[in-house]
Amino acid sequence: MCGITGVMQFGNARVEPETLRRMCAAMVHRGPDDEGIYTAGPVGIGMRRLSIVDLATGHQPLSNEDGTVWIVFNGEIYNHAELREKLQALGHQYRTHSDTETIVHLYEEYGPDCVQHLRGMFAFAIWDARRQRLFIARDRLGIKPLYYHLTSQQIVFGSEIKVILAFPGTGAQLDRTVLPEYLAFGYLSGEQTFYNGIRKLMPGHWMEVDPSGQIRIARYWDLPVTESDRSQPESYYIQAYREMLEQAVNSHLMSDVPLGVFLSGGVDSSAVAALMTKIRRAPVETFSVGYAEDAYSELPYARVVAKHLNSIHHEVLVSQQDFFDSLPHLIGHEDEPIVWPSSIPLYFVAQLAHSRVKVVLTGEGADETLAGYTRYAFTLKNAAWDRLYRRLIPGAVRGAVRGSIADSTWINATVRRKLSHTFLARNGNSWASFYFDNFFSAFSESEQSGLFTHEVLAECGAGAPYRHVLEYWEHSSGEMLQRLLYTDIKTYLVELLMKQDNMSMAASIESRVPFLDHLLVEFATNIPQNLQLGGLAGKRILKKAVEDLLPHSILYRPKLGFPTPWNRWLAGPQLDVICKLLLEPRSMERELFQRSAVERLFAEHRSGDRDHYDRIWRLLNLELWHRVCLEKEAHKPVSATAD
Repeated sequence: MCGITGVMQFGNARVEPETLRRMCAAMVHRGPDDEGIYTAGPVGIGMRRLSIVDLATGHQPLSNEDGTVWIVFNGEIYNHAELREKLQALGHQYRTHSDTETIVHLYEEYGPDCVQHLRGMFAFAIWDARRQRLFIARDRLGIKPLYYHLTSQQIVFGSEIKVILAFPGTGAQLDRTVLPEYLAFGYLSGEQTFYNGIRKLMPGHWMEVDPSGQIRIARYWDLPVTESDRSQPESYYIQAYREMLEQAVNSHLMSDVPLGVFLSGGVDSSAVAALMTKIRRAPVETFSVGYAEDAYSELPYARVVAKHLNSIHHEVLVSQQDFFDSLPHLIGHEDEPIVWPSSIPLYFVAQLAHSRVKVVLTGEGADETLAGYTRYAFTLKNAAWDRLYRRLIPGAVRGAVRGSIADSTWINATVRRKLSHTFLARNGNSWASFYFDNFFSAFSESEQSGLFTHEVLAECGAGAPYRHVLEYWEHSSGEMLQRLLYTDIKTYLVELLMKQDNMSMAASIESRVPFLDHLLVEFATNIPQNLQLGGLAGKRILKKAVEDLLPHSILYRPKLGFPTPWNRWLAGPQLDVICKLLLEPRSMERELFQRSAVERLFAEHRSGDRDHYDRIWRLLNLELWHRVCLEKEAHKPVSATAD
């Protein structure tokens, strides 16, 4: 695990070693153990290393036998030992025991198709001196990040945006066209970032760059959707999934340093911890985080699992002041506004783990591949009722019902919020309204029209919030559940993985996600819809697959989803602090939002007419991002209790 960076000039300019060192210094947290650079005229690559595998000889950049192919690599290749045997049989000679060298020899043998052989998480860059080509690739599901900035003079890339901004002459400027998608979802599901000109290499893609600056980007993997085989009994899927998950966990234990588990007390992380304990036949180190507010803490469940597994258990509590005081600092690590409040406790538990281990396994990815969120089952039922509703009730009446739910003064905020998720309040003719606005959007497109200034609205155009995510939905196929999973895996999950990567690497910890072994994902997402769900609960196959390992009270308890006391904190003086910050002249002078709309939002929240805590979170993070990442302001606490 490390951070990587590099530059390829398209003229006669040389890449100076000091430039690469400056870029590497911007991500020292990703790799505090080692640094390496390689330059060859117009090309330079660099890395910061967190030593995990082959501690003695795993230094990067690393080359092939004759020094014509050089690589920097971030990630882990879990099948590298198997690949090594095959490559040695083909005549390739190894100088190290690292998985990095396996990628080099695969590239020599197969060129860009080398990625098809890799099983793991990765972002890497290869300089091929023979062909004068720069080859960059990212893993199938987007577990590891890769950003780039392409101009007529050069391409600059790195594991974090701040690394690219460390390249001389690269400016940091907001791309205002991303704001509608951000206000709706909190994240960007396409290639764009918040920075003009800086883009993401998308998951499952590779890029090749020639000396003239011509680039070729190709998708090498997509989630395959096949017609569900309903001839197989449920027992087949339970047994097959258990075997594949156990194999994935086993492969993810590859390490020459201590490992642990992030344990929430939910099914996913508990299953990983249980399988890890079974495989190692010894207690594992588990790490949990919670809040002082008991109603929002899953620590009691984590303790039950830890006791059941006899793990070496560690806990940390996050207070309201911890949360708000660390927020600007963590936005700086993220480089973009933070999507979910749960990122903050994730950082604190990563810090806790750093004192004991270098690698943690997590339960990330199970919900999106095994239909773990209640929104999946709810949407299937909601869609069925909507079809009947639209067939029986005239459109004018349906519109009046929607309007009364949205505007009536006799419905309190709690009832309105619950009704707003049903077919009664949704436009069944619009998938954006029926699903995305229903479960993701803080600000729907119609709400944004009253928030943005006229200039921003004109710049972004109609349909901007949903443009990219609808492309994935329309590309999806299969049963409705498969389509929902496909869309979330391509969008929502990618952002969750960026949260996981950024917050763990901020604490110099490598996080691994065995549920996202790509063969396991392909199997899981093609389990028949009727076997995936039980009532409004998902992950039915997983729960049955690990019933011998975990208590029934853990497997079948209601899902909490690691809530944050954000709405409770906004009931106190913290709301006034945030309101004042967002209405400061400095904030309003950005001319993004109408002052009257922001004032109305806070007034409605104070009065209890509306629950605006998601919207306030979006606006706060965007403003702090401006100050921390664009204006380079010192990380000032935003807690109401700060001195």
